[in-house]
Amino acid sequence: MRIMGLDYGSKTVGVAMSDELLITAQVLETITRKEENKLRRTLARIEELAKEYQVERIVLGYPKNMNNTLGERIEKTMEFKEALERRTGLPIVLCDERLTTVEAERSLMESNVRRENRKQYVDQIAAAFILQGYLDRIKKGD
Repeated sequence: MRIMGLDYGSKTVGVAMSDELLITAQVLETITRKEENKLRRTLARIEELAKEYQVERIVLGYPKNMNNTLGERIEKTMEFKEALERRTGLPIVLCDERLTTVEAERSLMESNVRRENRKQYVDQIAAAFILQGYLDRIKKGD
């Protein structure tokens, strides 16, 4: 069994995948699209990856504000979640994604990745942080 993690943004979706033992999350790829509402190819790619890796669940970042209120991206995220459920037939778990992009940026800076190269990795690293947080919680039994 594997679990996929997604960091959904306006033009990109970062993708991460768990190992088969559900211990670690690894970065996989960043799916890009030209327009925010053009999701057909994005959904098709996620479906391909889910089949290839035999995914049984998807963890999707849930964009809350720092004060725990719902952010402006919530509506788009919920629409994406519904489309994912219809397309893949898999259960989708929402996970708080606060600070994951900040952590991803910091991780890239500490690894001395040049600023112009960070953009291509930040979303998939954020997806790995979202997924790893979820994996850690299910290990604890939360």
